[in-house]
Amino acid sequence: MRGKDENDEYRGPSKSTRKREADAAQDLGTRLIALKEADLVALNLPESLHDAILLAKRITSRGGLARQRQYIGKLMRDIDPAPIEAALSVEARASAQDAERHKRIEAWRTRLLAEGPKALDDLLEWRPGADRKALQALVAKATSERVDSGSREGASRELFRSIRALFDSISR
Repeated sequence: MRGKDENDEYRGPSKSTRKREADAAQDLGTRLIALKEADLVALNLPESLHDAILLAKRITSRGGLARQRQYIGKLMRDIDPAPIEAALSVEARASAQDAERHKRIEAWRTRLLAEGPKALDDLLEWRPGADRKALQALVAKATSERVDSGSREGASRELFRSIRALFDSISR
């Protein structure tokens, strides 16, 4: 066994275990570099680690950034990574939920523009309180050939915002 000597006394983790832990700390540090500054502040990191991450965001040299990532990994070894990992996983889930919500809204808009009244009836069945006339007008303007392309695009964006407002009213 690597962690014990001939007298069966424990000498600590093996070199490979220490290397894996160092790599994991550096990988976590790299994920922290990718975060927005507001998200970093919310993590309540030690000041030295926070400053090192902010510096890494400004480094443009490939070699310099690699050295800074190693330094961040070294600083990460002195703190408990579990709360940081938990916060990052919560952030990732929220981001995935936002992306999924955006896809559903976009699918409704695409369907309204392609199918017209049939899709609008389905939408109103799902959200009976929605303003049918306003949605009809936006769909008509977004699909009309008589309107210039800028107005069609604007109506399409406004339709997206209207559908998003319907989704927002559900989540409250």
